[in-house]
Parts: sequence; C-alpha cells; structure tokens
Amino acid sequence: MGFVSFLSTLPLIPVAPPSSANAPMISPVSPGTIRCKIQENVGIEEHGFRRRDIIQSLGVAIGMELLTSSSSFVEAANAADLIQRGQRSDFQSKIKTTLYTSIKANPDLVPSILTLALNDIMTFDKATKTGGPNGSIRFSSEINRPENKGLSGALALLEEAKKEIDSYSKGGPISYSDLIQLAAQSAMKSSFLASAIRKCGGNEEKGNILYSAYGSTGQWGLFDRNFGRLDTQEPDPEGRVPLWEKASVQEMKDKFSAIGFTPRQLAVMSAFLGPDQIATEALLATDPDVLPWVQKYQRSRETVSETDYQVDLITTLTKMSCLGQQINFEAYTYPVKKLDLTKLKL
Repeated sequence: MGFVSFLSTLPLIPVAPPSSANAPMISPVSPGTIRCKIQENVGIEEHGFRRRDIIQSLGVAIGMELLTSSSSFVEAANAADLIQRGQRSDFQSKIKTTLYTSIKANPDLVPSILTLALNDIMTFDKATKTGGPNGSIRFSSEINRPENKGLSGALALLEEAKKEIDSYSKGGPISYSDLIQLAAQSAMKSSFLASAIRKCGGNEEKGNILYSAYGSTGQWGLFDRNFGRLDTQEPDPEGRVPLWEKASVQEMKDKFSAIGFTPRQLAVMSAFLGPDQIATEALLATDPDVLPWVQKYQRSRETVSETDYQVDLITTLTKMSCLGQQINFEAYTYPVKKLDLTKLKL
C-alpha cells in the first residue's frame, strides 16, 4: 500500500452565507470550494472559517507530515546513541574490574591513590578555569613535586593497569584523567567494603552482603556518566596544591574555598588528605568550622550503612572530578561493522 499524505485527507468545507436580513449579500459558494475574499463588514457564521483558520490548519498538517517523514532519521539517531552508550558502559565495566583487581592486590596503596586523585584535582584555578583533573600529575616534573611525595607507587600501579586497559579498548586508549578518577572511585569502594567486612568481624562473605545491601553503590550514577575527560599535554603550574601533611587547617579551608568548596567538603575528604585519616581528622577537629562535620561523619562511619558519610563523599568527588573539564560523551566509542545480509545462509 502506497504512502498517503496527511494533506490529502484534509476536507474542504464551504463557507455558509450569513442569515441576517440586514447583512450584505455574498455571491453563492459552490460546495467543495474555499472563499478567500469576504466583502467588507460581512459577519462569519459559527460554521464558517476565516482565512487565518485555514492557514493555521494547513500549517499543522504540514508540520505533522514533516514529523512523519523525519521519524526514520530520529529512530536511527536514537539507535546510534544507544549503541554508543552500550560501548562506553561495557568499557567502563571492564576498567572497573581491572582497577578492582589491581587495588585489591595492593591495599596499602589506597591512601596514595586517593591523594593522587585529589592532587590532580587541586591544580584547578577558578579564575582562569585552568588545571584540575586533567592527568597532569603523570608528568615527572609534577609527580616529583614536594606535595606529591610518596605518590609515585600509586601512579606506577595505574600505569600498569592502563597497559591492560588499553589492550582491550576498542575506542582508543583511556585518558590519564579518567583513569586516575576511576581509580579513586575503586579505592573508595575498596575502603567502604573493608569497613563492612570489619563490621562483620572479618567475615568477607558477610561483609560483601552487608555492603551490597546497605552501601551507597547506587549513588555513583552521575560520576559514571562523566566519563570522557581530556588529558592536558603539559604539567600544571606549581604552587597550587598545599603540602597537606604540613598545612594548617586554615590553609586547607582556604584552598577548598578557592575552588568552590566549604568546610563540610573538607571534612568528608579527610581520607584523601594523607595516609592516616584519624590523625587528619584530629587536626581538622581543632577548627570550629570543620569540627561539627568531622563529628557528623565519624558518627556515620559507626553505623551499619554509613549513609551520610558515603553519600556526601561520593557527591563531593563527583563534583571535584569534573572541575575545568568538558566531558566528551562520545569518548571510547567506535564504529560498528555492518552485517552483510546477502552473505547469510538461511
């Protein structure tokens, strides 16, 4: 059956003459015609149509026909988008598996991985919109700065993981900026899981069940979507990252404030500020602005779910991990080989 235009189904309705005895006469209208000229001062019956009404009807009809004819294009675009999402999701899932395996085998590097991610972020300058989580910390001139002392082991671990990840990537090598932030995510999950296992008396099976049931695993959606950070090709300027182990609480507050964060975020990021979270929190608690938040998160970590602590930490890292970045949402996608139906044997 051939395609029938919507326009061809639009009926042509005659304009009825006025019934008023005082109204001027209008020449008769043949059925199936449209009068486009009406004599001056002629009224329009309730069953009549003005020219504007006819034009508007035609406009609607044309618009609907255009939408119908473009539906195939929209369907193709949606299908392509779904394919790309699937490619990115599959690749990210494999990355997480690789990082989980690497970090599980080197649990002592978890604090260093967290600090590595934070220090890559902290080069962000709000005024110039430069720096931030752009992978610049991979350069030898930057990783060897005083504030990054002790982080070389974490970087080396991620470089080894990158080789494996790039070997199975179909959409190009992973950027260091994505790799470092995804490693921080894996390190955080590792610490959340370790806490759940401790609450279960060291029983790994029960700890996994506890974390799966009560952990904040469902809070990572936005973080996972922000996948496609771009690497810089040069080190970031010096002097932007504090030496956390020697910085005063006021210096830490000033740095967090300079990139748009508050004492609340400073408190929840305590695990990123050095190898000893308890010692870091003891220092932060000496400041009246930070103390209430330190206490809040310490109480939260004593609960079964750790909800307040985990949710706020995930939210803060998600925001920080995109500072100064323009995410490429087509990163790591690749063309799909078309299937030649003529070669199929039925």
